[in-house]
Amino acid sequence: MTGPAQPLALLGLTATEAERRLAADGPNELPTARPRNLVQQAWAVIRQPMLLLLLGAGTINFLLAEPLDGVILMSFVIVVISISIYQERKTENALAALRDLSSPRALVIRDGEQTRIAGRDVVRGDLVLLSEGDRVPADAVLFDCVNVSVNESALTGESVPVRKTALGADPSAAAMGAPGGDATPWVFSGTLVLKGRAVAQVLGTGANTELGRIGTALRTIKTEPTPLQREIDRLVRVIAVIGLLAATAVAVIYGLTRGDWLEGLLAGIATAMAMLPEEFPVVLTIFLAVGAWRMSKKHVLTRRSAVIETLGSATVICVDKTGTLTMNTMTVRELIVDGAAYRLDGPILPERFHTLVEFAQLASPIDPFDPMDRAFQDLAETVLVDTPHTHAGWDLVREYPLTENLLALSHVWRAPGGTDAGQTNAGPTEYVVAAKGAPEAIADLCHFDDERLAALLDQVEAAAANGQRVLAVARARFSGPSELPVQQHDFEFEYLGLAGLHDPVRPGVPEAVAELAAAGVRTVMITGDYPGTALAIAREIGLDHAQGCITGPELRQLDEAELARRIRTVSVFARMVPEQKLQLIRALKANGEVVGMTGDGVNDAPALRAADIGIAMGARGTDVARESAALVITDDDFASIAGGIRQGRGIFDNLRKAMSYIIAVHVPIIGMALIPVFAGEGWPLVLLPVLIAFLELIIDPACSVVFEAEQADPAVMEQKPRGLGEPMFGRRVLTIATVQGVTSLLAVLAVYLWAVLGDRPDDVVRSVTFATLVIGNLALILVNRSWTLSIWRTVRERRNRAVKWILLGAGALLALVLLVPALRDAFNLGPIGLGDWAVALVAGFAGVAWFEVYKARRRSPRVHSRAT
Repeated sequence: MTGPAQPLALLGLTATEAERRLAADGPNELPTARPRNLVQQAWAVIRQPMLLLLLGAGTINFLLAEPLDGVILMSFVIVVISISIYQERKTENALAALRDLSSPRALVIRDGEQTRIAGRDVVRGDLVLLSEGDRVPADAVLFDCVNVSVNESALTGESVPVRKTALGADPSAAAMGAPGGDATPWVFSGTLVLKGRAVAQVLGTGANTELGRIGTALRTIKTEPTPLQREIDRLVRVIAVIGLLAATAVAVIYGLTRGDWLEGLLAGIATAMAMLPEEFPVVLTIFLAVGAWRMSKKHVLTRRSAVIETLGSATVICVDKTGTLTMNTMTVRELIVDGAAYRLDGPILPERFHTLVEFAQLASPIDPFDPMDRAFQDLAETVLVDTPHTHAGWDLVREYPLTENLLALSHVWRAPGGTDAGQTNAGPTEYVVAAKGAPEAIADLCHFDDERLAALLDQVEAAAANGQRVLAVARARFSGPSELPVQQHDFEFEYLGLAGLHDPVRPGVPEAVAELAAAGVRTVMITGDYPGTALAIAREIGLDHAQGCITGPELRQLDEAELARRIRTVSVFARMVPEQKLQLIRALKANGEVVGMTGDGVNDAPALRAADIGIAMGARGTDVARESAALVITDDDFASIAGGIRQGRGIFDNLRKAMSYIIAVHVPIIGMALIPVFAGEGWPLVLLPVLIAFLELIIDPACSVVFEAEQADPAVMEQKPRGLGEPMFGRRVLTIATVQGVTSLLAVLAVYLWAVLGDRPDDVVRSVTFATLVIGNLALILVNRSWTLSIWRTVRERRNRAVKWILLGAGALLALVLLVPALRDAFNLGPIGLGDWAVALVAGFAGVAWFEVYKARRRSPRVHSRAT
């Protein structure tokens, strides 16, 4: 079988042709349920309890020969439906954007360039590059592959992997076969590549795949209620039952004391509307969906909404070094041959190092994708030009892949005509073998004795101490009529030397590590590199390395108790193999830590599943890793992980403020709906159903739009991680929300008593009390935007367009309702003067003024400094 040189050089489809085929055939996905139309959305909203109460109140007003009130209430129904549909569309658009991002990715060749695209954008004729851990995006035929085996159990029910071979004929003229069976050239959408790599040409997409034809639905993430959703559901049920009982009591008491049962029914409906907490589930849905969409814009893709709750509880983030903490753009910095080191700083390389570079290149893919392989390729193309150490016409005969037991790989090459580098007419059975890998593994292949191994490891440690990743290179020859050996150990390898590669730290990583440390989140580095390299990087990024590091071999010797003790203080783990990540995760969780874990390979999937927050690398990670993770970092940057934690905390913090606002704002509404009724005849009702509907037009967008769009508090990353089982409504939160509501109620009640005792008409009492209630509502929005900054600083330092529109809109509507005679009569309100406006304004803000004093007293100098 030939190597991948020729297929990878193909141009593939052009971008224009791919767009044309995508438009003709449609996306590469199975048909999904159609989104609800406007009528279906409106009907779903009308069935909500709040809308049913509005409709009931409107009907009663028509029965009372109050058609204007009935029309106004029905108008509010239309407005609420419009707002709800807008919010639903916003949520659906956010979820659709997340589904597009979370769909399986495919590496294709377009216009001669390797490009990673969403699986839904793959089209007929695309050249797809497949490797271990990839989900096959469409039905395709292989025309080049190396050691490929695929799990087709999704289609056949058989869990045994099937081996694949390349098609000898022109793939464009091929037809798809059936799943199952060894040595076939077909791969099918939805199956998983377990081993090897291949180039395939797509023959069928979407419903025209085997998966589509048998009607199997694509696997989607099943969302179960999160602990927060269950908490909110319990709260809503409790308040709804209390509201129903209170509404019944109000209707009965009103009817008995005032003799008007229809008016009593209206008062009962008003009470139910005042107490019904329908905003809670709406706000939760919007925050989680839109918040996840906002996080995706910051390179953090949330695959399960529950992870937003967990982010604020993370205490440890376990992270790989290469590509996450570092740039994953390797360059060869140093070469070591026979103990002599040479620092690369130009295009000239001494002859004694040419063979080392030559065989490092031969041990790398012809068209490399891995950064280390590219580094060797780039170096060889620079320093070996016009030397006898280049071999453009050689054929790659076989690859021996890296395994967990031997961290080295070998390539077997045959020169044209069967010759090798040293024998021009040696016959067709002469091969050259190039190997590279971990120095211990290469030493094993070369059968080093203890003395040579110790000397080698000394050289490795010296190079690794400078932050370099060190690989060793070896060569062998093989001849004879016999088959190539089954394993690499059967070759007689000759050791050539070491290569030190440097991968610079990503910009922003030291700052992100420091930010997480300030937030009470410890960063733990887990790498396959040498201890010296790992510790050098740890020093550079500011990671705690005072306790040294634990290596993979050391880890095997530790029992569970000793590991649990050591892992409390050790933050650097070197020479780790993927399965040891799971061991570390279990040890950290046994210590009570809430663990985030990064991973990108098939072997990382168990650790990603076991972690409280599995974090897959989106750029270099496999589909298996992405499917096992709760978060996907689309740019593989550690700073994005820190940003995700910051934003996740901000989302939860804003959600808690929105929920607190809902509780606080309902207290004065409930109070003013109940107090006049229980006060008896002669005390005018304040909150008629139409006025409560007016208030809901402010409350609904405020809690679901204003607080969702609010910037995270500056001190959110200086707080300790939230307990994993900590409820949203803890004692402090409930106390603050309740006290805010009670003091607002007292302010409104004081204005109500002032107006009643001043012998003002009922409609004037209602006007000035309602104005105070609306202004107090707006004051609650302003004070709750931040629980650390004053209103003035929040307005000055934070941009939130929704606040401006809510304030202007609510103020304008209130002015119109109270100043325009026709509207005033329609809402059963009376005229008020400038003095009344002043009283309402002062009382509305006075009811929450204490919270500004509370924030100022709690704001420590450190937090104050950070906020500025």
